[in-house]
Amino acid sequence: METAVEARATAKLDLFEEIARLKREMNAVILAHYYQEPDIQDIADFLGDSLQLAQAAKATDADVIVFCGVHFMAETAKILNPTKQVLLPDLAAGCSLADSCPPHLFARFKAQHPDAVVVSYINCSAEIKAMSDVICTSSNAEKIVRSIPESRNIIFAPDKNLGAYLEQKTGRKMILWQGSCIVHETFNERKLIALKTRHPNAVIIAHPECEPQVLAHAAFIGSTKALLEFTIQSPHQEFIVATEAGIIHEMRKRSPRKTFIAAPPNEERHCACNECPYMKLNTLEKVYLAMKNRAPEITMSEELRLRALKPMERMLELSK
Repeated sequence: METAVEARATAKLDLFEEIARLKREMNAVILAHYYQEPDIQDIADFLGDSLQLAQAAKATDADVIVFCGVHFMAETAKILNPTKQVLLPDLAAGCSLADSCPPHLFARFKAQHPDAVVVSYINCSAEIKAMSDVICTSSNAEKIVRSIPESRNIIFAPDKNLGAYLEQKTGRKMILWQGSCIVHETFNERKLIALKTRHPNAVIIAHPECEPQVLAHAAFIGSTKALLEFTIQSPHQEFIVATEAGIIHEMRKRSPRKTFIAAPPNEERHCACNECPYMKLNTLEKVYLAMKNRAPEITMSEELRLRALKPMERMLELSK
């Protein structure tokens, strides 16, 4: 824990310069998700969604990976890089979706369907990955589901909304674990319609973790990366964005003349409910302190890592 003296000293530093210096000295790479705060996105060596970040973690030759995201993402980097040090600025940066799938309950659920292929969304713990046959992200989930023979049953975990969307897209009926993301569950259909009425020229775009009634109003549904690319390539000038609001920073950077509006949450009063509270636990100061102290560090047993590695490698192979 940072002391009062350290806090005062840190306040006087140029954190951007200090992080750049430490990165050189440590041979470190900073990976950041689109949902991170703007300052962290801007210092990242690589900015991406879950699939892009997994691929970047696999490819890096850095000695230290500073992962600016949430716990399961940093775990994924460690699974792929056993000899590298993986730092997470705040160990409390968890994930409501990952937490919705406790390993002991999932093991019992899996045992009830012994012949099913287990496809797990990357937003899950290392323990869940280790119980899976293949991992997927929102970028490659449809491709991976379609790769499984139709004669096989599929367990899809942990996101029920992404699972339902994939059932609709592929025509495959799957056995769904009933997990969800607190951010994507909070978008309100009634308020979305009202917002669209006030902005009739705006195009609604949404992440497939949203509930079906929200997705029904979207002109485009896709992963975080796909949503970003759509806004860059689209001739439309105004977008209502139904995913975590952090992506809007990069959307505005890539398309400065376009307008981006965060989709409204359920709450009647103004709130930051369309922002992930876990993602936002990471700050520029915590990035600096993690690099300075080389902690918090992600660790796991080699036995668990190897079991989780197999379905991760299958995903990366299928994603080529």
